[in-house]
Amino acid sequence: MKAVVQNYLFIVLLGASLLFSCSKNSVNSLSKTNLNFNKGEIELIMKSESSSAMRVWLINNETDSLLLRKQCTDVVFSKEDKVLDAFINRLHLTVIDSLNQGVGIAAPQVGIAKNIIWVQRFDKLDYPFEVYINPIITYYSEKKQPCQEGCLSIPDRSDMLEVRAEEIEINYLNSDGLEITEKVSGFTAVIFQHEIDHLNGILYTDYIED
Repeated sequence: MKAVVQNYLFIVLLGASLLFSCSKNSVNSLSKTNLNFNKGEIELIMKSESSSAMRVWLINNETDSLLLRKQCTDVVFSKEDKVLDAFINRLHLTVIDSLNQGVGIAAPQVGIAKNIIWVQRFDKLDYPFEVYINPIITYYSEKKQPCQEGCLSIPDRSDMLEVRAEEIEINYLNSDGLEITEKVSGFTAVIFQHEIDHLNGILYTDYIED
C-alpha cells in the first residue's frame, strides 16, 4: 500500500512539474512574439483562467500606487492576440464582479499599463458595458457638470467634483479594431473622463484642492 501511495504521489508531482514547465514555456513563447505585453504582464494575465476577475490595485498600497501613476501606452490591435483577448475579458469580469460593482475600469487598475478601458453606457438601452481601446478625448465642452465620484482604486471614499465637461468627443478602437469617433454627454461622459484620466496616471482626487 505504501508503494502504491508513493507511486501515486510521484505521478501527481511529475504532472504538476510538467504543467508548470509547459505554462512557463508558453509564457516565454508569448513574450517573444507579443507586441503589447511584456513577460511580467503576460504572466499576470495568463496565470488564471480568462473566466476569472483580476485583483484591483489600490492607491493605499505602495507598490500598486506606482503603476496607478504611470502613463499607459497604446495597444497594437490584433484579433490573433490571445493575451489581449484574455485581458479584455478578464478586465470586464473585474468591473462587473460583485466585490467591485463599478461603472468603469481602466487597465492600470489591475496592473497593466495599457490604454484599455471598460465603460458602462448609461446613455444606451440596458446600460451595456463596452470596451474602448486607445481612447482619447478630442473635445471638451466649456460647460461643466457637478458629479459625485468614487473609484475602485480608492476604497471607502467619494467626492463631489465640478470639473468634468458636460459633453466630450472621443476617438477609439472598438472590440473589432474599428476606429470610431463619437460625442458623449451626461454621466457617461464623466465615466469616460474618469477612466481616461487613469490611463494618464491621474486620479479624481487630484482635482480636489485640499
